[in-house]
Amino acid sequence: MTSPSDQAQLTGDYTIDPEHTRIGFVARHAMITKVRGSFNEFEGTVHVDGDNTADSSAELTIRAASIDTRNADRDGHLRSNDFLAMEDYPEITFRSTDIARTGEDTFDVTGDLTVRGVTQRVTIPFTFEGQAVDPFGNSRIGFEGSTTINRQDFGVRWNAPLETGGVLVGDKVVLEFEVSAIKQS
Repeated sequence: MTSPSDQAQLTGDYTIDPEHTRIGFVARHAMITKVRGSFNEFEGTVHVDGDNTADSSAELTIRAASIDTRNADRDGHLRSNDFLAMEDYPEITFRSTDIARTGEDTFDVTGDLTVRGVTQRVTIPFTFEGQAVDPFGNSRIGFEGSTTINRQDFGVRWNAPLETGGVLVGDKVVLEFEVSAIKQS
């Protein structure tokens, strides 16, 4: 783990490694369980300014069609106009507008999240998990974070009432980020 006094050595441009990164989500199903899923195709960059956190930035582009909940029928429905409308909106994007240090190894990353053509400002609390050089000589950094959004805020309104009361899909969706990024030379 890099200590706060060593943050300057982290300065640089990084590419998110999709082989070692998970972009996931959790949503309530039928009011009694949760469905977990992830997006399998994405790319992103992180610029770290170890001397001035506010000058750091992050961008992420997710292919909506890569949604994976381990159920083909559900995934097909999530890709449809009822949810992600991926034919009209093939990408989900996030672009940071502010990064602020909140603790020794914690940061709030605020930015614009766009889903289905609707952009909302969100803040994602992240924890810096450390820095390492892998066996191939790549300098890597790791971050983990999550935030909760309301899918209705992004125009994702489809639902079905249940006989026992309530609805099939909860409005709150937890977005989960487990990021490994490789420093570019």
